[in-house]
Amino acid sequence: GTPPGWKIDGPAAALEDSREAFCLSSNLSVAKKRLLTDFKRINQSQDNDDESVLATPHEDDIMIWDCIIFGPENSVWENGVFKLKMEFSEEYPNKPPHVLMKTKVFHPNFYVNGEICIDILKDQWSPIYDIKSILTSIQSLLTDPNPASPANVEAAKLYSDNIQEYNKKVKECVEKSIAEAEEDAN
Repeated sequence: GTPPGWKIDGPAAALEDSREAFCLSSNLSVAKKRLLTDFKRINQSQDNDDESVLATPHEDDIMIWDCIIFGPENSVWENGVFKLKMEFSEEYPNKPPHVLMKTKVFHPNFYVNGEICIDILKDQWSPIYDIKSILTSIQSLLTDPNPASPANVEAAKLYSDNIQEYNKKVKECVEKSIAEAEEDAN
């Protein structure tokens, strides 16, 4: 579920209030119209109790989104609260957003600076992907890494050679992510 004290209503509520004003604006870019559609889809899935991923645009800039992925159940990532930032260009949805993992994770396909090595954000991008599908793909990557294309060589080596030690390091990341989420809530 949602970490204690984490609210969806702030920027999301402000955007909801101004959505009609946005829709009335005929000079809204294709990218911004698409982001409003993505926003609607995400809110509908959250209304349906699907809270495995959360995403809200910045109050003053719909092109920048703060997102959370929860660690998949029944995995070493379970209970983790992983923050991401998505930045969209005016070329969205024809070009993917820039996605950065803000929470430190130990994973073969995440660079230490938070960059993510996943094909759908690079050469396999398609305009059919929306914010929710990007986040669920990244969530799936957590439990199903691709050690053949490592961004973090140490993590890839441990994942392949010593899964127990790898899982131990992942659990440390999960614990830190929970502590950070609790700090942010206070």
